[in-house]
Amino acid sequence: MSTASDQRTIAILNGPNLNLLGTRQPEIYGSESLDDIDRMCRKHAESLGFSTRFQQTNSEGELVSMVQDARACSAVLINAAGYTHTSVALLDALLTVEAPVIEVHLSSPHTRESFRHKSVIAPACNGVIAGFGSLSYRLGLDAAVALVDANGVNA
Repeated sequence: MSTASDQRTIAILNGPNLNLLGTRQPEIYGSESLDDIDRMCRKHAESLGFSTRFQQTNSEGELVSMVQDARACSAVLINAAGYTHTSVALLDALLTVEAPVIEVHLSSPHTRESFRHKSVIAPACNGVIAGFGSLSYRLGLDAAVALVDANGVNA
């Protein structure tokens, strides 16, 4: 059940190594930091009448717990990073989310190593936005808001 504080809140969950954005392989992931992306998301969400809950962890179990906690939110954006391709536990947690779930990636997994071509979590997501750098998050927010508003979820 949603609490008043979670109404019109979008959880934005980030997996391992994303805390290193801006310094880790900027040729792939860009030069923006995760804090930069958080600020951009917060500002864009506010312009759409939503708030954000932005979190990052390097721990698979903690990410699963974040997903469970996000079930009270209007929508979930998730960049599971490397766990996208490996975590059945994360898939199972995402399958419990009744609100819209959007998978986002800074890079395009399909243009990278073959092991990145398969998303284990995709079956629990309404859609995937990838390959647009930090713009993937903004597009993900737009998609989440459109789904929430179209379905009257937590409105």
